Amino acid sequence: MENNKFMQLLENILLPIADKLNNNRYLTALRDGFMIALPLIIFGSIFVVLANFPFLDQILSEEAFAAYQSALGPASNATLSIMGAFVIIGIGYKLTEQYEIEGPIYGGVVALAAFLILTPQVLEDITGVIPTSVLGAEGLFLGLFTAFIAAELYRYFVQKNWTIKMPAGVPDAVSKSFSSLIPIALTLTVFLLIRIIFSFTPFETVQNFIYTVIQQPLTVLGSGLPATIVAVLLIQIFWFFGLHGQIIVNSVFDPIWYALNDQNLQAFQAGEELPNVITKQFIDTFLVGMGGTGMTLAVILLIYLIGRSRQLKQIGKLGTPPGIFNVNEPIIFGLPIVMNPLVIIPWLLAPVVVTIITYFAMSTGMVPKPAGIIVPWTTPPILSGYLATGNAWQGAVLQAFNLIVVMGIWWPFLKIMDKNYYENEKKASKGND
Repeated sequence: MENNKFMQLLENILLPIADKLNNNRYLTALRDGFMIALPLIIFGSIFVVLANFPFLDQILSEEAFAAYQSALGPASNATLSIMGAFVIIGIGYKLTEQYEIEGPIYGGVVALAAFLILTPQVLEDITGVIPTSVLGAEGLFLGLFTAFIAAELYRYFVQKNWTIKMPAGVPDAVSKSFSSLIPIALTLTVFLLIRIIFSFTPFETVQNFIYTVIQQPLTVLGSGLPATIVAVLLIQIFWFFGLHGQIIVNSVFDPIWYALNDQNLQAFQAGEELPNVITKQFIDTFLVGMGGTGMTLAVILLIYLIGRSRQLKQIGKLGTPPGIFNVNEPIIFGLPIVMNPLVIIPWLLAPVVVTIITYFAMSTGMVPKPAGIIVPWTTPPILSGYLATGNAWQGAVLQAFNLIVVMGIWWPFLKIMDKNYYENEKKASKGND
């Protein structure tokens, strides 16, 4: 009875919040904008791994290794290093698309153009140059705000019908281009005025304002253990109610985690000490990348060890192939984990324990920090830990250790569930005799 009351309380509090977050057009555009950029980010990350493949610097001569890295460098420089530009286009496009405006691609390009107008085009006293760093994760915070505002302004001007109407018979591509001319011109003029206004302030640029007032405090918060534990708990709680916790929580934290990730990547490529423990790959590799949300590969392994009931064994068999590649819907909905009070304790506890273990293992230097390399989320555990830490065997060992820890936490609860299933199967078998 107490379990039911607790479940009802959580449901009443969390479900309305989750529903609002899922239906928020800005968070949806943010999520989908990252998805547009994701293939390019992963492509760049793969070549970062190849460029820093273990022992190559010992096998090849210094000149040959430098030439090898130089040859592969453009792959990441043209994708991962300027990921912010792709995300900005994606957000502008997706937000404009939600308003069902014709030609949403113009919402994407006007967002990028607005961002470039706000960007100082100076690098070490050389004018007319845009630093690639501001097109990467470093400039992502300003990029997000710019994309939202630019897309909304463009949408407003279009819906006001401040457009050029072309006569019938004009090719469709030409007609769309001219109809978007005035909304784009007005939108970009607004951003040019913003740039001029900020040039008369102590901040001088919008970038300095965003970094000082918003990005720096949020990055410090997001890089800490307490905020990470809260984010991990929210992911688990939302999934417990059948809602995609990653999509909901990552929509808020991804800009912070990606910025921290980029700082580590730059330090890794420069051969410097990595500044951050908490990054995008900390979450994706050492928590989600262990069989999916909640590290359910450990649950599958445990089923093979202690499972007696046919139901649990069958779920284990069904969940194994996708679970190896971090897809765990068969376990979440088949075990089930969703709305199952028997598993709420290990489901919430295990990720928190693993977060703390991983954080202290990396902060004390026992395990290298994530190198900023975006490892594809379907990469199996052990291999992903090795790659994410810059080809360090300690990352793989830490993942294996964490799997054992999660199995230990789940053991008594899965044992109870298995016993319950087994006894019900025996009763059903006797009833059929």
